[in-house]
Amino acid sequence: MSQITGKALDMDLLSRVLKYVRPYRGRFIFTFMLTIAIAALSPLRPILIQYAFDHYIVTPNPDGLLLMTLLIIGVLLVEAVTYYFYTYSANWLGQSVIKDIRTEIYNHINQLKLQYFDKTAIGTLVTRVVSDIETIADIFSNGILVIFGDILKLVAVVTVMFYVDWQLALIALSTIPILLVATYIFKNGIRSSFQDVRTQVSRLNAFLQEHITGMHIVQVFNREQKEMERFKVINEKHREAHIRSVWYFSIFLPVVEILSATSLGLIVWWGSREVLQGEVTIGHLIAYILYIHMLFRPIRELADKFNTLQMGMVSSERVFRVLDTKDRIEDSGTITRESIDGDIEFKNVWFAYKDEEYVLKNVSFSVKRGESLALVGATGSGKTSIINLLSRFYEFEKGEILVDGESIRNYRKEFLRKNIAVVLQDVFLFSDTIYRNITLGDDSISIETVIQAAKDFGAHDFISQLPGQYEYNVMERGAMLSVGQRQLISFIRAYVHNPTVLVLDEATSSIDTESEDIIQKALVKLMEGRTSIIIAHRLATIQKANKILVLEKGKILEIGTHQQLLENEGHYRTLFELQYN
Repeated sequence: MSQITGKALDMDLLSRVLKYVRPYRGRFIFTFMLTIAIAALSPLRPILIQYAFDHYIVTPNPDGLLLMTLLIIGVLLVEAVTYYFYTYSANWLGQSVIKDIRTEIYNHINQLKLQYFDKTAIGTLVTRVVSDIETIADIFSNGILVIFGDILKLVAVVTVMFYVDWQLALIALSTIPILLVATYIFKNGIRSSFQDVRTQVSRLNAFLQEHITGMHIVQVFNREQKEMERFKVINEKHREAHIRSVWYFSIFLPVVEILSATSLGLIVWWGSREVLQGEVTIGHLIAYILYIHMLFRPIRELADKFNTLQMGMVSSERVFRVLDTKDRIEDSGTITRESIDGDIEFKNVWFAYKDEEYVLKNVSFSVKRGESLALVGATGSGKTSIINLLSRFYEFEKGEILVDGESIRNYRKEFLRKNIAVVLQDVFLFSDTIYRNITLGDDSISIETVIQAAKDFGAHDFISQLPGQYEYNVMERGAMLSVGQRQLISFIRAYVHNPTVLVLDEATSSIDTESEDIIQKALVKLMEGRTSIIIAHRLATIQKANKILVLEKGKILEIGTHQQLLENEGHYRTLFELQYN
């Protein structure tokens, strides 16, 4: 995603961006008409000034000059008002379009597989959703419409110049071929530099997001200086990318100024001769001097606007690459009902995170409604993969997973996940209140329900002591709470959502002994009548499970109750003795 290549102006890409204008086509047409109006008004001032010089200054006529002055002021006012509406309308259009694109890309990211986030830097996605999309807005406010308007203005000015005096027009335009060559070279160079700028911005954002989030690790291991050196390298490349784009501007703009001055000098030289010979009037000469300014100013700005368009195209390609990513789990299921019963069965399931490097190999087991299943095994044995497949966070390659006798692919994803609550070892809390972190915005869960659940799990006392109590903001990732407190919040969150299937992934590992006693009692209530899948390394927490599954390298070694597995004197008994001896 970091390397973007493409044409200088990809019309297919531009047409795709313009599709988002359809809901605002009325505003787009209005802005387009204003662009035409601005182009039409541009040659009026030189024409009026020429007429004023020739008829009311060279031959003095104060009354006529006053009238002409008022007319010129009127034209200026009309231009100013037209520019105002154009600027507001173009920016309004741009912001409306990127609002829709940002909504679409965020919704798309929400639907992507977790596997996509495993291999994509979060900072990169933040860049796509925020800064890249903001750059797309410039396509409308400072890009395509401005370019079209400037081109129309150039056409209008050149047409008037040739109509009035074709010889002076040719002299004024004599430097244009050189300018076109310079613009072509500049355009190619600046496109490459802008692609590099966006790449370096993405890398900088990814580095900052990752290292600020993991700042405690950096400081614990005394890596501040080393990481600072890495940051300096990335920041230096970011600076070099921007300087490279500035370098192209620093060459191109003086070239435009020199060519503009050359054209102006030629006009003054040739036009003065014509005036002295009586072939043209002073008004003509002054008008052409103004035309030169009106001609080169849009050309100079065209380069800048074209680069704005280029930057928007580069950002568009990056954003559309994310939108075109098909790394998502298809929601083709149709089954929805009040709830599920909770019967779960894995039949010969094979699963790999990458190609055919299987982490689950021919796994088969079943759990009846209301039963508890414990998963035991070393790190990497496939325990977490099982619960990820059950909630359809990942797709398995072979076999079948059934819930109440139906393939999980036949259920609507939303319905399936609504009936499964997962409590993880690493609890994630949003920068919001305790109440909203528990309800996750579900208005059907009242504050009374939350308070009662907190009392059941022994969390009400510590919450009551916080400023604002249940309205206390836990800040990013729950930084204002201890690890154990965050874990308690996650239990309450699972409880109030009333799931049919409960998944506990090392859920009590961060709880102290005193809190664990409270939790174990509350878990009895939480697990009552629910199908439960428990992952735990501490075997003492799973001895009462109806069934224990022992995994090693993605295969099932043993299955049975705690007592049965001890009597088998197999792998489970070895693990048990290692922990207790």
